[in-house]
Amino acid sequence: MYLEIVTPSAKVFEGEVSVVTFPGTDGSFQVMNDHAPMVSTLTAGKLVYKNKQGTQSTHITGGVMEVLRNKIVVLADGLTETVQN
Repeated sequence: MYLEIVTPSAKVFEGEVSVVTFPGTDGSFQVMNDHAPMVSTLTAGKLVYKNKQGTQSTHITGGVMEVLRNKIVVLADGLTETVQN
């Protein structure tokens, strides 16, 4: 599936991923391939995604996300850091 992470100032990441873990306002949740369409608000916390390069994490300050037809778009309010594991 395809993931885009965008802030008001820049596109932070775009590419193929296998799983994404989000800091939802009601608790963390994961999205995998062929997930049902959804929209959710995000709180400050760690957004983790796995791709061919390994596991990467980005600390966001909040935002919203949308899943539709194996494409995930994250509109983050801002970032505090990005870590490659």
